[in-house]
Amino acid sequence: MLYPRLLLCGAVLLFVYIREKIKAYSVKAVLLKSVVSMLFIMVGVYGTWLSASKGSASPLCPFVVLGLLCDLLGDIWLDLKYVFPEKDVPFTYAGFCVFGVGHILYILGMLMTYYPLGKPITVIVPVLLALVLSIGNAVLEKPMKLNYGKFKLVVIAYGVILFAMVLISGSFALYYGWEKTPLNLIFIGGVFFAISDLILSGTYFGKGRERPIDLALNYITYYAGQFLIASALVFIG
Repeated sequence: MLYPRLLLCGAVLLFVYIREKIKAYSVKAVLLKSVVSMLFIMVGVYGTWLSASKGSASPLCPFVVLGLLCDLLGDIWLDLKYVFPEKDVPFTYAGFCVFGVGHILYILGMLMTYYPLGKPITVIVPVLLALVLSIGNAVLEKPMKLNYGKFKLVVIAYGVILFAMVLISGSFALYYGWEKTPLNLIFIGGVFFAISDLILSGTYFGKGRERPIDLALNYITYYAGQFLIASALVFIG
């Protein structure tokens, strides 16, 4: 079966990438990261093919695949900020924007596929909680020894979108009694994604948080999240 082989290749190449990234910020590391990201896109495409072959093509599929493609672009731009430090600001803004678009696509796919009609509370409450969490994250900037600087507004906006994606998937999964495997995988993947971003915020906006363990944990949680989200499409139907 192709699916476990893609996961295995992703795990091996992730190990190679982390080792290279710890050694130096380089174009080689960016290329390795892109290959790992291509593998989670392949998982999503494979899941879409499986869904179509069963005659049960889900509207979730195109949104997730497009979201994964956005994340690939985000991977490239955020790593290039280290390779070309003089372009740090535009690459950082581009990364935030494209990852935000990816999360919006995940949300739209879930709404079109799993939104329970007549139950707006399953969306409204998660969005309000996401707003509170994101603002709270910004308020706690100094206690967490971070300095968002000129990126503070985009950090808040991105945080709302990220937390909304995680909480909406969790809300829908709870509504269906955790019986929808794709929703469960998106929720768990979203949690890993959020953990990765919290680690990353320390690396980007804090000091002394670029230790090898910080980099390794960031990428392990990030790719765990991406492969779980992509795997949601493998278990549709």
